[in-house]
Amino acid sequence: MSLKSDAAVQSAKTGYDVNRIRKDFPILKQLVHGKPLVYLDNAATTQKPLQVLNALEKYYYTMNANIHRGVHALSQEATEAYESSRIKIKKFINALGKNEIIFTRGTTESINLVAQSYGRKYFNEGDEIIISQMEHHSNIVPWQLICEEKKAKLRVIPIDDTGELVFEEFEKMINEKTKFISVVYASNSLGTVNPVKQIIELAHSFNVPVLLDAAQAVNHLKIDVQELDCDFLAFSGHKLYGPTGIGVLYGKVNHLENMPPYQGGGDMIAKVTFEKTLYNELPYKFEAGTPNIAGTIGLGAAIDYVEKIGLDKIASYENELLDYATQKISELSGLKIIGTAKNKISVLSFVLENVHPHDVGTFLDFEGVAIRTGHHCTQPVMDRYAIPATSRASFGMYNTFEEVDVLVNGLKKILEVFG
Repeated sequence: MSLKSDAAVQSAKTGYDVNRIRKDFPILKQLVHGKPLVYLDNAATTQKPLQVLNALEKYYYTMNANIHRGVHALSQEATEAYESSRIKIKKFINALGKNEIIFTRGTTESINLVAQSYGRKYFNEGDEIIISQMEHHSNIVPWQLICEEKKAKLRVIPIDDTGELVFEEFEKMINEKTKFISVVYASNSLGTVNPVKQIIELAHSFNVPVLLDAAQAVNHLKIDVQELDCDFLAFSGHKLYGPTGIGVLYGKVNHLENMPPYQGGGDMIAKVTFEKTLYNELPYKFEAGTPNIAGTIGLGAAIDYVEKIGLDKIASYENELLDYATQKISELSGLKIIGTAKNKISVLSFVLENVHPHDVGTFLDFEGVAIRTGHHCTQPVMDRYAIPATSRASFGMYNTFEEVDVLVNGLKKILEVFG
């Protein structure tokens, strides 16, 4: 029996009905250049189910009002919906309390918040901050900025040819000068799932806090922040089938209470005079101004949707897709996969011999296939492999084995055209 057939049988056993799931995503029904859309750019952003779209519509149609301070009915209803999403997220990642859940615009702002707030208070000249070679730019640049300001040093854990962290080098790197570690849970350009539990345990033996960039992990892996014992964790709603412009920062209470506000304005205050301002309690101390109310409610709906299907079932199905796609494109002559770690999420990056990734993406677009091409905001990764860019296919809960076949057939055509 083929890998595809085995996967289909296994999916039937688990009750995972991808065709039913696809009906919840209206965008997947459209044609692109006259061909059915095959959306394989999920690492950039996922599509949104009707349940999320309906939640956004309901907010604007029936309860559009600002939150927290209004005494009228719409404001109270909007506040309840907004805060219920915080509780859903608290349960989703198993935080101790809802005061550990801070709403931001996305993973990028969450990391910047920690770098600027925690870093400005605690970093000093000569301190060392550790990141990895596979980080997204949003987990590099914020640390460079604070290191430059504080005259601290940024150190980088190398990766090997498979795209895995060289853990032995990390063990040598951490020392009494290390003041913070920020690493990606799962790589957006390689698919690598890092040994974050081991990293955190070693870091804590040196009394060093750890931030996890979980932007790519949150919709593929079950996250339990208490089990991981991470100090901070960041993710974005739009990677989790939710709206854009909404993100989450989880932080342990002892850190958040001792960190100064990231921004000043309304709702993050308890009392303001011209002489002194008293800040609001957690989590509102870090949520200045009118938030993305609709986006927050939409993220809550996305979490409801994912949990109803079951993240474990989604992850199992996506792993089957990845195995099938990896097998099929590995059979193509002139194609090289970039990122072959043993433990991966459903990201498949590759290069074609003598064909620029942008040409690959353009050609596939005319086949109805949407992939991502470029450096994926991980230029140091491209430098590590001495390549300018890759083509990246990334799979979500609604993708099918037939769509993988469309991708592979498109790549075969490209290889024929470009010789």
